[in-house]
Amino acid sequence: MKRREFITLLGGAAAWPLAASAQQPVVPVVGLLRATLDNVADELRAFRQGLKQAGYVEGENVAIEYRAAGNQINRLPDLAADLVRRRVALIVATDNASARAAKAATTIVPVAFIVGGDPVGLGLVASLARPGGNLTGVNFFAAELVAKRLELLHELVPSARRIAILVNPADAAVTESVLKDVEASARAVKLQIQVVKAGTNGEINAAFAVLARERPDGLFVSPGPFFTARRVQLTHLATLHRIPAIYSSRQAAEAGGLMSYGANFADAWRQVGVYAGRILKGAKPADLPVEQSTKFELIINLQTARALGLEVPPTLLARADEVIE
Repeated sequence: MKRREFITLLGGAAAWPLAASAQQPVVPVVGLLRATLDNVADELRAFRQGLKQAGYVEGENVAIEYRAAGNQINRLPDLAADLVRRRVALIVATDNASARAAKAATTIVPVAFIVGGDPVGLGLVASLARPGGNLTGVNFFAAELVAKRLELLHELVPSARRIAILVNPADAAVTESVLKDVEASARAVKLQIQVVKAGTNGEINAAFAVLARERPDGLFVSPGPFFTARRVQLTHLATLHRIPAIYSSRQAAEAGGLMSYGANFADAWRQVGVYAGRILKGAKPADLPVEQSTKFELIINLQTARALGLEVPPTLLARADEVIE
């Protein structure tokens, strides 16, 4: 073999791995942002299902960077900024505070959100039909259903005169919205409202010590990722102190809570997974209308009702989507 042919052959061989490397597809990275990722295994599974419906499988053709603030909401802006610096293809913000942090962090990186309040009122989008910026997502109406939850609790405990409202002061926007709606609804049925605050496990214990002493007729637990993540602690204490309580998520009723009413969280996460996949394929958030949850569930835990000495009205049982025996 001539020297020139040998050098040409050697050069071609050296180029083969480079060419093969160049042909490897770049895997998009999704940044998932949330106040806390405690106890959301079912929701994450639903999110991955939605991604799969859109053609994406984690670990195969998409990667996910998880960022959680440990319920320290003031950390969310830094976590959102970190995802932007890492040049993720998309941020998925799975609560109100995370969505606001993502919006403040970027006007370029697409953001798909799941929020429990009105996205227009939260300042996330210009309108539901035409979001108009780099954000879109799913609204599961956690805040909008406050009046309905209070009505259901009063129906279950018609003799109630005073209801305690448990709120997380760290989630100021949700707390303000919930208290405004609860106070308006309570006036209509002549209920007194007692506000109790908790933002840590210890504060939850302290709040129930107050409730055990002051004996309200019922408890309304504000929606939000912190209370959803602490549902076992909450439902245990409510039953221990014999306080009828209503929650926003079915997970609370499944964990032993008396009653829940709200959208199906897992379905909302699946919906945002589908949207995330569409955005990864090139759809612009501005062109994707905000989805609104259509599945609302009333879950009654009959076993807990018996433990509390409550008789659930047949009319309420008949309307329940699920009764836990």
